[in-house]
Amino acid sequence: MALPASAVRAFEPPPQPERGAPACTTCPRRHSRVEAELAASRPGSVAASVCAGPPRGVSHGFNSGPLLEKTRKAPSSLAGAACAPLFALLSRGRRRRMHVLRRRWDLGSLCRALLTRGLAALGHSLKHVLGAIFSKIFGPLASVGNMDEKSNKLLLALVMLFLFAVIVLQYVCPGTECQLLRLHAFSSPVPDPYRSEDESSARFVPRYNFTRSDLLRKVDFDIKGDDLIVFLHIQKTGGTTFGRHLVRNIQLEQPCECRVGQKKCTCHRPGKRETWLFSRFSTGWSCGLHADWTELTSCVPSVVDGKRDSRLRPSRNFYYITILRDPVSRYLSEWRHVQRGATWKASLHVCDGRPPTSEELPSCYTGDDWSGCPLKEFMDCPYNLANNRQVRMLSDLTLVGCYNLSVMPEKQRNKVLLESAKSNLKHMAFFGLTEFQRKTQYLFEKTFNMNFILPFTQYNTTRASSVEISEEIQKRIEGLNFLDMELYSYAKDLFLQRYQFMRQKDHQEARRKRQEQRRFLKGRLLQTHFLSQGQGQSQNQNQNQSQNPNPNASQNLTQNLMQNLTQSSSQKENRESPKHNPGKEQNDSTSNGANDYIGSVEKWR
Repeated sequence: MALPASAVRAFEPPPQPERGAPACTTCPRRHSRVEAELAASRPGSVAASVCAGPPRGVSHGFNSGPLLEKTRKAPSSLAGAACAPLFALLSRGRRRRMHVLRRRWDLGSLCRALLTRGLAALGHSLKHVLGAIFSKIFGPLASVGNMDEKSNKLLLALVMLFLFAVIVLQYVCPGTECQLLRLHAFSSPVPDPYRSEDESSARFVPRYNFTRSDLLRKVDFDIKGDDLIVFLHIQKTGGTTFGRHLVRNIQLEQPCECRVGQKKCTCHRPGKRETWLFSRFSTGWSCGLHADWTELTSCVPSVVDGKRDSRLRPSRNFYYITILRDPVSRYLSEWRHVQRGATWKASLHVCDGRPPTSEELPSCYTGDDWSGCPLKEFMDCPYNLANNRQVRMLSDLTLVGCYNLSVMPEKQRNKVLLESAKSNLKHMAFFGLTEFQRKTQYLFEKTFNMNFILPFTQYNTTRASSVEISEEIQKRIEGLNFLDMELYSYAKDLFLQRYQFMRQKDHQEARRKRQEQRRFLKGRLLQTHFLSQGQGQSQNQNQNQSQNPNPNASQNLTQNLMQNLTQSSSQKENRESPKHNPGKEQNDSTSNGANDYIGSVEKWR
């Protein structure tokens, strides 16, 4: 019996492709361009020409690159004959652009393949490295080598996230000044901003003995009342910077009003049109240019109160403040200032109600100024007020006859001036040192209970530091300013002792607050413990009373509880008491602690 033709074709084996031709079981988008060209170039291979398509991402339009290749290499084929009319319509430039597009696609696919394989190799190597590390640290618990595909992807994602975070951190904080990039910020505690500002040893050994009243400088400054801060500004001590801090960098209920282009600011009291600060940047040079102690003490009251009757004048507290500087640096800085043409001709130097005569205070130069003055000429003038300027401006000149040098011998005069300057400096409300800016800020805030907005900046490079002098010239400058050298040594010792005293006081206050907090928390814990224990015992007592009533059970319970409290408190006080004094103080503390605990229990009852 003969089978139909359709059945015979069904049982026949599938046709084999030509030898050397690629099999086209699926769409040949996955084959390479060379294989597609070979399939299209063979005569009669229509299936290969029809099945072969453009590369991935390129459409089957008439501008397709594979159609152009087929047209060139197989014009006799069916596909080439079909595409020949369309290819003839394209211009030569369009054909060139199609070739460039195809080459670019090949380069992009190559880069993508290399990047994919590189990332896979990197993830594989990282997996093995981390696996080895984890296996050594955690042992058999961390079997990283047996991770599945999800674990590998997670590990690769974590590594990429870490690299991205590092790149972002470098953009946000590129320099080594970033705190996050400093390893010592994680290994060491936060440094003290007040420590070793002058690059000297942090350990300070005092030389002078001062009383507690000399070290404790805390004034009750009433800014809403009639109190007044008077700033004694000594030349070239950093007083200009400190004066600006007072009017621009201090936290006040009513801040000073400073206008652009004006040096003076309006510093009124809250709710009043009256100033609380007497300085260059608030009231100007009302008592003369760089007025000294002698001028200010006699001038400020009359300037502030004006023409008021003495009986109507308020009882004010005048708090004098000033800034001192190393004498050699201050002397060199003043010389450079004078060398640039600066003079202080507007200074009055009023003492005992009159200014000095030209014989008492002769001038060191002739002309309008002393500009271009060499250092030797500046040091050779015997009437130069730069010599021992800080002692002269802080002492009471009326004690030595003002500027009349014939009143007493020079040695006695120097001694009186130095002792007067030391006494006035010690009894001032506050004084700071240029070489310790942060400590100066700290002591001012503690003295007047006023805080600055921004911290002070320590400038170690100044005009004076840029002057190179020999050791001989330095010794001569120290000799010309021997009184200032002794005063500065005294002031530095007093300043650092005050700073240490205030810091210790702050530490003690902080320790006391921590102890109070611990006691409060301990009392709360004991109270909750006693309440829970008493409730449990009361429940047991009620059960016992229901079984065997006893009227003295509550009294026995209270006595036992009080005994336990007394014993526990005595043991704690014995542990906390100092070992060197186990006497009467220990017994007193034990009894007081027991009484406190018993009192709390009685209140609970």
